[in-house]
Amino acid sequence: MMEGRADGPRQTVLTVIGPTAVGKTALAIALARASGGEIVSADSRQVYRGMDVGTAKPTAEEQALARHHLIDIVDPSETYDAARFAEDAERVIGDLVALGVRPVVAGGTGFYLSSLFEGLFEGAGRFPETRERLADRAEEGGTASLYAELARVDPASAASIHRNDTSRVIRALEVFEGTGRPLSEWQREPSRRPTCSPRYVGLGLDRKKLVARIDRRVDRMMEDGLLEEVESLSASGALSSGMPAASAVGYRELLPLVERGEGSLEGAVERIKVNTRRYAKRQMTWFRGLEDVAWHDADGLDAEHLASELTASDR
Repeated sequence: MMEGRADGPRQTVLTVIGPTAVGKTALAIALARASGGEIVSADSRQVYRGMDVGTAKPTAEEQALARHHLIDIVDPSETYDAARFAEDAERVIGDLVALGVRPVVAGGTGFYLSSLFEGLFEGAGRFPETRERLADRAEEGGTASLYAELARVDPASAASIHRNDTSRVIRALEVFEGTGRPLSEWQREPSRRPTCSPRYVGLGLDRKKLVARIDRRVDRMMEDGLLEEVESLSASGALSSGMPAASAVGYRELLPLVERGEGSLEGAVERIKVNTRRYAKRQMTWFRGLEDVAWHDADGLDAEHLASELTASDR
């Protein structure tokens, strides 16, 4: 089991968080350029090779502005979880610091960030399809029934989790369904010792404005060739239903159409929009539970100006 590389003071890492489509990439690039740094991605979908359009992966032009790490590192058929991310991210951050380069972590995958900075237990891994299904149940019917189920299968975890803490309830059930063992058992095992602490910079946006941004982003993804990307990945065998990466929003809605001719393109696009909105809502639920986040309104944000302010405060 991996452990932190040192028991001394943790490295403080500037970390950009926020829901999908809010503008994290632009701010992260501005921060990296202002500080001579490089970006460590904390996005659970951008790790997959070939899945570019649907994951809003930084473009070649954006990557030329600032070097990005932990994107395009595994095939869609591979499993990549929070424990593996924490190990990879700590290694990259340590290497950058040793070279005198400032790391800037940026991403919207809350559990990746928790694993990196809080040292969550590693053994259980992640089960994206199970988690997505549980999250949909919570979105449609609330958390109460999920909490009741948790109390039945893992009373120890239920006793330590508030019944309205949707993210933690879902995670506990995800672990139980995925491994057959309660979360409370896994947590009794030794966990890794984090070597980093976050300095969180959060980007938020009014709900209606965020929904509009999400809808525009999905439309732009379709214009940029998301359907053609899924068709190409499917035809080459790089991506198919059942692979770990197939649960990603944008791909899971289009794969049935591409593979089996199920449904319509219009219906798939609408489901992508709805599921992306749900995902953004779950992200914000997670992020609101974090402490010491400096939140900024993303509406009309001048990324370069904010980056200049944030880096100047460190000097």
